[in-house]
Amino acid sequence: MNDRKTALILAVLAGLGLLALVATRPDAPGPSVPEGVQGPWFAVQVVKPRSARPFGGLLPDGAFGLPPSALEFDHASSGARVVAAAPDRLELVADGWELLLVIDAGGGIAPGTRLVFPLELAERQRTLRCRPDARAAGHLSVTAREGANVLDGSFVVELPTCEDAGTGKVVAWPPAALTLRGAFKGLPGGLAEGREGQDR
Repeated sequence: MNDRKTALILAVLAGLGLLALVATRPDAPGPSVPEGVQGPWFAVQVVKPRSARPFGGLLPDGAFGLPPSALEFDHASSGARVVAAAPDRLELVADGWELLLVIDAGGGIAPGTRLVFPLELAERQRTLRCRPDARAAGHLSVTAREGANVLDGSFVVELPTCEDAGTGKVVAWPPAALTLRGAFKGLPGGLAEGREGQDR
């Protein structure tokens, strides 16, 4: 009887230790920041919440063929380009991806902010358009280099609401907010011709 109690206590302690390890482990490494790249670059990552991952994110990415906890694109992705870069606006695209970050007059994330990206959901490839809440959590930090129209910066934004980009219907995913984060360096400042006023 004492052996059974001891085994039960040890199992509970091991479970608590595992939960503590998971709770303190970073959700996912940050977006891949290139080293030694000459010229402008950017890296964007969208991280799924633990509740949207198999087994609550207990297993590492790729284990047993499980999908990754984060999806990303960068300046080297197919079709990648900078559409707009300014202290109050960042627009980046690649094949299947569209990111628009808009900052309001108070420095907060504006409602026009959105991320469009491909995702396999319920064994079907979908294109989602995700947005922040009206009172968005996050920030866009931009620094202009002295004497040049060149911008460096980073951002983090929570995206709790997603819809099917094809139909516009809200989908019952994610169960908690996605975390959008990224960094950029050396982007030419200004808006690309013909893009002003085209927010959807």
